[in-house]
Amino acid sequence: MIEKDNSRVFELVSKYEPAGDQPEAIKQLVNNIEKHEKAQILLGVTGSGKTFTMSNVIKEVNKPTLIIAHNKTLAGQLYSEFKEFFPNNAVEYFVSYYDYYQPEAYVPSSDTYIEKDASVNDEIDKLRHSATSSLLERNDVIVVASVSCIYGLGDPKEYQDQVLSLREGMEISREELLRKLVDIQFDRNDIDFQRGRFRVRGDVIEIFPASRDEHALRVEFFGDEIDRIREVEALTGEVIADREHVAIFPATHFVTNDDQMEDSIQKIQKELAERLKELRENEQLLEAQRLEQRTNYDIEMMREMGYCSGIENYSRHMDGRSPGDSPYTLIDFFPDEFLIMVDESHVTMPQIRGMYNGDKARKQMLVDYGFRLPSALDNRPLRLEEFEAHVNQILYVSATPGPYELEQTPEVIEQIIRPTGLLDPTIEVRPIMGQIDDLVGEINLRTDRNERVFITTLTKKMSEDLTDYFKELGLKVKYLHSDIKTLERTEIIRDLRLGVFDVLIGINLLREGLDVPEVSLVAILDADKEGFLRSERSLVQSIGRAARNSEGKVIMYADKMTDSMQRAINETQRRREIQAAYNEEHGIVPQTIIKDIRDLISISKLAEDTDGNSIVEQYQKMSRQEKGHVLEEMELAMRAAAKSLDFEKAATLRDTILELKAGK
Repeated sequence: MIEKDNSRVFELVSKYEPAGDQPEAIKQLVNNIEKHEKAQILLGVTGSGKTFTMSNVIKEVNKPTLIIAHNKTLAGQLYSEFKEFFPNNAVEYFVSYYDYYQPEAYVPSSDTYIEKDASVNDEIDKLRHSATSSLLERNDVIVVASVSCIYGLGDPKEYQDQVLSLREGMEISREELLRKLVDIQFDRNDIDFQRGRFRVRGDVIEIFPASRDEHALRVEFFGDEIDRIREVEALTGEVIADREHVAIFPATHFVTNDDQMEDSIQKIQKELAERLKELRENEQLLEAQRLEQRTNYDIEMMREMGYCSGIENYSRHMDGRSPGDSPYTLIDFFPDEFLIMVDESHVTMPQIRGMYNGDKARKQMLVDYGFRLPSALDNRPLRLEEFEAHVNQILYVSATPGPYELEQTPEVIEQIIRPTGLLDPTIEVRPIMGQIDDLVGEINLRTDRNERVFITTLTKKMSEDLTDYFKELGLKVKYLHSDIKTLERTEIIRDLRLGVFDVLIGINLLREGLDVPEVSLVAILDADKEGFLRSERSLVQSIGRAARNSEGKVIMYADKMTDSMQRAINETQRRREIQAAYNEEHGIVPQTIIKDIRDLISISKLAEDTDGNSIVEQYQKMSRQEKGHVLEEMELAMRAAAKSLDFEKAATLRDTILELKAGK
């Protein structure tokens, strides 16, 4: 058992001081946490510095904090920002470690069994181990996670009990240390030295912890006593430092001891016998044979190797849980007194709510048709009520909080003022009759000023027809739809910012990565057609797309004023007035945000051409040798980006490589 260091405090490092609404928001949030309010909402508009406010709250409260984002890209951005704010504390990153994941599934209609297929990202696996080990070692920890943090993980108590604590002068035989390393899932490999492995050279054992990237540990023996422990460079063997004490955490989150493994196997065999009897009584003989063969093979693997493929499906037996009990997750690694912050909560909370049902529907098919035991259903994400039971104190962060968050708490702290002085855009409502001709005039005004336009429609067909019509008029326009892949999407956004085209048309332009400061006009067609895409929340988010430009304007084309439109207009006007009053009082002149235009990934440089072809087309024209060179260079760039913690860039490169390989 390791001793936890609770003496550390969060140190916020920034050249900025809280400004605008931030000081009051920080004060209210901290007061509510200290008064033990369970839930509260930070309603912060785009560009108001919500992340900086969150950082100040963490510093003041000084509690371990879990920050949940709704996807890996956003989690990567937040991780980078918090890492800059807290360089002297443990800022960790915990997302799904699969680059590619095809879950196990069965489709009865076509009698198709799809085997689980996955590609594990070694870098992210290391960071996941770093997150769990930090939580058990110290108190000043921020973990930025995707919704994968509510998925089943090993028992934290078992994980902590299996930690191997080594001290200089400790009496332990070399053989005993080797045996203990194997027990906590380390592999011996004297040639290929990687994370989660160890190697032996006489009286020296070198161990590469699962949570490390470049540094390994060298344990030197004198008889049955540890003579010296050194931290070394894994590749060169160069000594970094001498260590008096080290804690070596298990190489996998799913660990169990021999007695528990044997006990688990007996429980699996008992469940198998009961399930086989049930299937045979129902004359499901094929399913019974399938289940018996597969489960017995898994049991044999567990006895011989200590694990099997798909061992997570037996996690209920491994953890000693009863049927229906909630699984252990990352949240269980946190102490009782901790803080949860949910970023973009209007998107993240529905995800948390929906995870369980989707997972259960897929696994139920596997159970019904004899591919898995019923206990596989207990390897699952948390249900919403189980997540709520884990909450100590929670902060929902969003520009447009959803109905779920508003039901949880009346405490809504607003952060309306942007330190840049930028106002929410002005809004006009114009009739649908003649809307296209009117819109053409507005687009021409923007192109003359070298500004850009977003147009959002209700249907895919209307987007396509409008794109074709504008092209015939000589306007430079593109259409963004759900089928466009990461590579082309990145290219489109960059070309829009550079002015290769002036107008972007789409159905849902609210996804991340579409904050373009050059956009001064957002046109919302059919604004009066009530529904998901024209709800108050969607309208406010669409309006926010023009809030990064000092000339920002929104035109809603509608024949009647709906309740959603009126509420969105009222809310935008209210925010605009607050910001305008603040600007006047402090003599601030709003300035359009200046944001660097990132160069496209390496292939764009290799394939630069004047023929105007897309990157994909240029790649396909390359020779086999050139393609291989491009992919190799991009993989190196991806690893470098992941190593430098630029996960947004690494994820884009990863998706690009997969798309180019698929189109070879």
